[in-house]
Order: sequence, then C-alpha cells, then structure tokens
Amino acid sequence: MKHTSPHHPIRTPFGFSSTADEILSGIDLSGKRAIVTGASSGIGIDTARVLADAGADVTLAVRKLDAGLQVAAHLKAVTGNENISASYLDLSDQASIQAFVGSRNDPLHILVNNGGIMALPELTRTREGWEMQYATNFVGHFALTLGLHEALAAAGGARIVSVSSSGNLIAPVIWDDPHFDFMPYDPLVAYGQSKTACALLAVEATRRWSGDAIYANALNPGAIATGLQRHTGGLRTPPGRRKTTAQGAATSVLLAGSPLLEKIGGRYFEDCNEAEILLRRPGDYRGVAHYALDPANAARLWDMTLEMIDRRQRR
Repeated sequence: MKHTSPHHPIRTPFGFSSTADEILSGIDLSGKRAIVTGASSGIGIDTARVLADAGADVTLAVRKLDAGLQVAAHLKAVTGNENISASYLDLSDQASIQAFVGSRNDPLHILVNNGGIMALPELTRTREGWEMQYATNFVGHFALTLGLHEALAAAGGARIVSVSSSGNLIAPVIWDDPHFDFMPYDPLVAYGQSKTACALLAVEATRRWSGDAIYANALNPGAIATGLQRHTGGLRTPPGRRKTTAQGAATSVLLAGSPLLEKIGGRYFEDCNEAEILLRRPGDYRGVAHYALDPANAARLWDMTLEMIDRRQRR
C-alpha cells in the first residue's frame, strides 16, 4: 500500500546499476571539505574515493585508525588527491565524538553519516546503558551532526547524507523502550529502529537548518556484501538484487555531490532515485515506511535524543 507523497518524487538519469564514479563524472568538488564516517571498509571506502577523485578534501572518520590510515594512503595513490586523511571516531562513545568535533574548525560542505553495525546477536549496551545499534547507527551520528552544525553552516551550502537501510521497513522508533529495557531484544528490530531513526534525522535537520543552507537526505544503499552482515550469516538477497560497493556508494555520492540535489532535503532515496513512501511493508523491501519520514516523529526524536545526550552530560 502506497502513501501519496506531498511533492513530486525526484527522478534522475541514474538507477540500480549506476556506480558512484558515474554519478560524479565531470563534477568538480575542489575546495569542498567532506567527512565520511565508517570509511575504512565497505561502501564507505568507495564513497570517500569518489568524493576525493572529484577533488574534495576528505576526512575518513574511523574507529580502527590503523585501517583508516591504510585506506587514506591507498586513496591518495589511486586518486592523486593528497587532501585525504583519517581521524579516530567511535560513534558509540560520546566522549570520542566530542573530541572529534572539537578538532574541526573549518567549514564543512559534506557530511556522510555512513558508519554502522548490524544485527548484534546479543543485547549489547554502551556505558550509558544505551542499546548498541541504536547508539552507534543513530545517536552517535546525531551527536556528530549536531556538533558539526557550525562548521556546516559556515560552508554557505552544505549537505548531510544519512545512510539508512531497507531495515526501516522492519521497525519504527520504539518510543517507550528504544533500548530494550523491557522488551525482549531482537537483533533485526533493533537494527530497523536505528535505521528508521537515521531517516528521521534527515527530515528534522533539514527543517531546522535549511535556513543555514544545510540540507539532509537519507538513503538505502542496497544489498552489498560487506562486513556488515557478519552476524546474519552473510548476504541473503537474491543475486540479481545485489550491488558492488561502487554501486552501493552511488546513492550516497548522488546526495553528497550531485547538482541534481541542490537545495533538496528531508527525502529518502534508493537506486539513485527518490523512494516510494509506503503504508505497508512490501515483499521486496523496496521503498520507505511512512513513519520514517513523518515530520512529527522527526521532531519528537530530535527532542528525545537531545534529552538523552544532555542527561548523560549532566551525570
């Protein structure tokens, strides 16, 4: 069942098979600064590579710094762009996020919230007691985005890319129990909730910050065999629906750097086009759940998460 969109869905010349390289072919991002989280593996590497290849100054924000430094060196070699660096960032650690944010003073044009974890088999918590997938995939990126607001505003035109997933179709935000303090823990429900939250972040960031020329969009990169599926027994998507990492990074790069998305925000994309908004989960897991783009949900989540972070800081 489909939901009638309040605007005309965006269509581009690109699609399922398009690669990130094709998206930014001929586009010059020289003079622009970008941060890509989780850029030491999977689609994060290709996202960073293509942004750097287009001339952007790219920071790989990574939890495994040694791996990040190796990737940065490799990307310098293959792109010829010397302005690629790696910095330590643990999205599950609020102190790490604050340290990362505190070292950033220059205008920031592109923030790709790409890092994430999936389907941890056992309920795992941060030191605050927050469920780990929600804390890493969403709360960490929320705190990072909030902390970089001034840098984004100083760019005079910035984009936030929020990597969500078809997992948004599995679960909404569980308002009264996001950390499974009462409900039995379910790995995929926890993952789905975190990815719904990532989409809602794009909606509210755009509403609050478009006046600062900051626009945020969310996306489903598609099914790509990466380390993300280590807890799910590998990729189970039919071969015809699978993507390479370069194809998986395409929609991220479209939202990050394509002129086609100028001053567009608060939307959700898949296969390089705006996705259908749905009232019921389809068998093929395509599209986006209506609750993942609901403005009231987005505002509520923003306020709830601010309170979570404030409460932690007051301890």
